[in-house]
Amino acid sequence: MTSQVSSPAEQADGADSTLVGEQRKPAGVKDVHRLDRVIIRFAGDSGDGMQLTGDRFTSETASFGNDLSTLPNFPAEIRAPAGTLPGVSSFQLHFADHDILTPGDAPNVLVAMNPAALKANIADVPRGAEIIVNTDEFTKRALQKVGYAASPLDDGSLDGYSLHPVPLTTLTVEALKESGLSRKEAERSKNMFALGLLSWMYHRPTEGTEKFLKSKFAKKPEIAAANIAAFRAGWNFGETTEDFAVSYEVAPAATAFPTGTYRNISGNLALSYGLVAASRQADLPLFLGSYPITPASDILHELSRHKNFGVRTFQAEDEIAGIGAALGAAFGGSLAVTTTSGPGVALKSETIGLAVSMELPLLVLDIQRGGPSTGLPTKTEQADLLQAMFGRNGEAPVPIVAPRTPADCFDAAIEAARIALTYRTPVFLLSDGYLANGSEPWRIPDIDELPDLTVQFAQGPNHTLDDGSEVFWPYKRDPQTLARPWAIPGTPGLEHRIGGIEKQDGTGNISYDPANHDFMVRTRQAKIDGIDVPDLEVDDPHGARTLVLGWGSTYGPITAAVRRLRGAGESIAQAHLRHLNPFPRNLGAVLKRYDRVVIPEMNLGQLATLVRAKYLVDAHSYNQVNGMPFKAEQLATALKEAIDG
Repeated sequence: MTSQVSSPAEQADGADSTLVGEQRKPAGVKDVHRLDRVIIRFAGDSGDGMQLTGDRFTSETASFGNDLSTLPNFPAEIRAPAGTLPGVSSFQLHFADHDILTPGDAPNVLVAMNPAALKANIADVPRGAEIIVNTDEFTKRALQKVGYAASPLDDGSLDGYSLHPVPLTTLTVEALKESGLSRKEAERSKNMFALGLLSWMYHRPTEGTEKFLKSKFAKKPEIAAANIAAFRAGWNFGETTEDFAVSYEVAPAATAFPTGTYRNISGNLALSYGLVAASRQADLPLFLGSYPITPASDILHELSRHKNFGVRTFQAEDEIAGIGAALGAAFGGSLAVTTTSGPGVALKSETIGLAVSMELPLLVLDIQRGGPSTGLPTKTEQADLLQAMFGRNGEAPVPIVAPRTPADCFDAAIEAARIALTYRTPVFLLSDGYLANGSEPWRIPDIDELPDLTVQFAQGPNHTLDDGSEVFWPYKRDPQTLARPWAIPGTPGLEHRIGGIEKQDGTGNISYDPANHDFMVRTRQAKIDGIDVPDLEVDDPHGARTLVLGWGSTYGPITAAVRRLRGAGESIAQAHLRHLNPFPRNLGAVLKRYDRVVIPEMNLGQLATLVRAKYLVDAHSYNQVNGMPFKAEQLATALKEAIDG
């Protein structure tokens, strides 16, 4: 979905939704209250369609013009036991009439499809929030399965909330009694009933969802009709029931963004589009060699749809084969990419080292998840930074780029391609599960805004021997970038040796000479150290003494926390790193300007370790490794303690 908005604005990513106005309707018509922002969480069994429900609500919200941020959260099991706590799947959406940064700390509305969903999420719901529960699922057996001795709907434990008991299953089956579907088939549409109810409550558009359902179930028109009927029934239920006396409006974010055409985009989708754009700007075919792994698989799925842009995707039999094919494609003149997560990086490490030695452009997209080993496949973490820096044998330096938001993944992919193509090196891009699956509005750029990545391949001899003969030296370097020539195999006169054994400087012949090895190791390091990256920008409007430094997906929570502190009169500076190797050249000078430096990370202090080692700065870590992103209020409290320290 796309929408048009105009004029930039920056407002606080507040903790609570605010009632900004109230419209009184004529007698017999329900009241409509205006809010500046809302956080909704859909939760249910992993088979209840909560991710689809959240996606559809998000799409309609994007088309309406709100700013938004999402947090899908689902179990790693393909089908966890129904009705159990490990099987709960949720989708949180924060949308507003102003600029926001995170999916929100706590939901204003929880839709719980069963007792497990309620129990798994109730601790996050503040008192006074609305809870909509599917009463049909609160059976004695379902309650016992998650440890409820008595129904929370009856024992008074939910008295502090605005509780809406709704028999979603019964109402859905009743709405579909003329559809010809069995009861079991009809029950599957209860998520669409819930979506219709929430769409009524928050005045979301409906046309897009109905069109989507017709398309999704085009080969099963009776299923499409049933889902649309359930969706409409949910909307009508909200309109007619006395339990929902008020509906809410959240105006479009008309002043939140620069003028342009926007669409909702997830991090993995933005990476995919960025890779396609980079290949077009470089005028190179795009090749992806990959093995499916959560949470990176969506990139393989998406790129496989774009053969019309010269994209070739290869689903390999394992991680090693995937990167091997990608490196072969790089040798053949393609913009080569491999996608994976932490466990796959471990398997790819030898081939990444080979790419370092061969000095060929290769993009390694690591969509980080909880570890070690297979760890938490569907949860987020930032714990692969040191692996990307040092996880290869020998001295094998590799540039590292990290996007900060889902939409920023597009620009990060293009930047990673620029570095790889310019300096003839593999490049790591470190995204994570939070960015990969989360979404936000993205302004679709004009083509003329994208950088020119055109590559000049070697065309002929580039060196003259003492006897006057002209030859091709595959390791004769550009004096500015230290990049070696990129020679397409099969080009007459450009034949050269490749492989993992050390090369002789210039000629590329196999060399065991100690002095040559020392020279080549130092040259490869100098090439990475010399990569041109922008200086670090610091947001410090008040001359603060404390700096909060972040990287990757911590940008949203950090920025929201900084806004809260400044709104409360505190002075704090903020800087966020995109380039983690090499660091921006001014980073050392920036760090020395502040009395205290705090580095929040979803690991045990990996960036802090690098900063301390390189700059001898007493950087303080604030760490979290629970598989979930930071909450803004949590960071604000920690940063306030640092300011006062």
